[in-house]
Amino acid sequence: MLELINANLGGFNNALGLQFTKADPDEYVAEMEITDRHLQPYGLVHGGVYAGMIETLCSTGAALTVWGESKTTVGLENNTSFLKAVRGGRLRCTARPLLLGKRTHVWEAGIHDDQGRLVASGRIRLMVLEPGAAVAGREVSMQVKNDPAR
Repeated sequence: MLELINANLGGFNNALGLQFTKADPDEYVAEMEITDRHLQPYGLVHGGVYAGMIETLCSTGAALTVWGESKTTVGLENNTSFLKAVRGGRLRCTARPLLLGKRTHVWEAGIHDDQGRLVASGRIRLMVLEPGAAVAGREVSMQVKNDPAR
């Protein structure tokens, strides 16, 4: 599953430099190395990096939870709190489900720096879509590269 996820990260996650290291139904983990492109003008990691990591891990977990039913998920809400400033090193995000409902999921995630400090936390609420559902005028579907089932 890790190979499949990492082969299908998409443009934004590739730009972040995100790599998944664990993909279990009850826990997803990914890491990234902080570079200059992740910093805001004060030299601190940009809040969008934290929000993006949290949304990516929670969304991936939710999507894979319903994938076997040919359903998809889309984000409804992202609440990310920035707890400690970071200037460099590695970030590790861990996401876990709180609620796996029929129509909505709620996931939570925490980001730790390479010193083990919790630097950001968040909660993502997602909507579960039936097969063939459209969003923004198009059917929601994932274009999977390197799918071992195909």
